[in-house]
Amino acid sequence: METEQIKIFDQARNEMGVASREEVHKKGYWHEVFHCWFLSHNDLLLQVRSEQKKENPSLLDITAAGHLLADETVADGVREVKEELGVDVPFEELVPLGIIEYCSIQGTYIDNEIANVFLYKCHVEIKDFHLQKEEVAGIVKVYFNDFRQLWDESKDVIRVTGYEIKADGSKHSIDQLVGRDQFVPHPAGYYQTIIEKIDEQIK
Repeated sequence: METEQIKIFDQARNEMGVASREEVHKKGYWHEVFHCWFLSHNDLLLQVRSEQKKENPSLLDITAAGHLLADETVADGVREVKEELGVDVPFEELVPLGIIEYCSIQGTYIDNEIANVFLYKCHVEIKDFHLQKEEVAGIVKVYFNDFRQLWDESKDVIRVTGYEIKADGSKHSIDQLVGRDQFVPHPAGYYQTIIEKIDEQIK
């Protein structure tokens, strides 16, 4: 995975060439990613990252997301949904939420992302997902208004429910209170922007 070839850009979004995924995060090159948030009725679906992940293991994150490879278009990014969640979602059914640029630095890991962000209004039962165990350990849902209040800091904890697949293949229910520290540390502005854009789609 670290040798995957990814297009790199300068801060003005001018294409500079191609680099390996490892080099992209070592040198902090800007690169394109695909983010897809699932909204089911009034619930936002979140993935629990696999404990095997090198970055941010076991934390809550975007429903499905990943890097766009050098030879891929934004539309090709929908493969991430199939790979991580095991469900087929036509790209045409996704609602574009725009492009969000942000920087996240954790030690020597520099993540300068040009995120192509989409919303999928779904009626998929989370029990029907087939998770890619190397990437995703579980799926939870959270009431969207609670998620909003977590990131505007009017609440410090919110309830999530769902399930997690353990290393031995057993499925365990999740019903717990979580705080902001249990989410992947995208900049707070990213979460706030996502909330605003989803809000526009459900009003």
